[in-house]
Amino acid sequence: MEADGLVPQLQVWLNRHEAGVTVVNGGVSGDTTAGGAARIDWSLSPDIGAVMIALGGNDMLRGLAPSEAKSNLTKIVAAVQGAGLPVLLIGMQAPGNYGAEYKAEFEGLYAELAEDYGTLYEPQFLGALGQVPAEALVWMQSDGVHPNEEGVLRIVEALGPRVLELAEMAASKE
Repeated sequence: MEADGLVPQLQVWLNRHEAGVTVVNGGVSGDTTAGGAARIDWSLSPDIGAVMIALGGNDMLRGLAPSEAKSNLTKIVAAVQGAGLPVLLIGMQAPGNYGAEYKAEFEGLYAELAEDYGTLYEPQFLGALGQVPAEALVWMQSDGVHPNEEGVLRIVEALGPRVLELAEMAASKE
């Protein structure tokens, strides 16, 4: 159900913590970093106060070059910061089946961007689900790629404090 997704559940979590913010879903299911880069300029409407970037998983699933994802994410972060908005960059993990070099390059690009641009950074989107794939499977849908309702709740609990930090940064800029 849509209400069980990340954005609605994050909104519930933020409301419980009296954050006083509204989460706007700028994501598109199945999207890559290229899609996000193409949309970012018109997505930064006046009602947006901060941006959480959780893109790259579909790039990785398609085996796209990490350098391509990094270039696209760089465009997104630069556009958001160019609009004077704080950024929370969420890293993605690559499975080992792409090889150690791909995995290291893909996972490392997030930390590099966060450091280069001074963004808030959370290293692992799925980190709350377990450190090894076998641990995470219980929190995943049958496709083994997307978190189930309980998995989303665990992710929200893990990301929530970072999103609160992002909201506080946005409020201090007002």
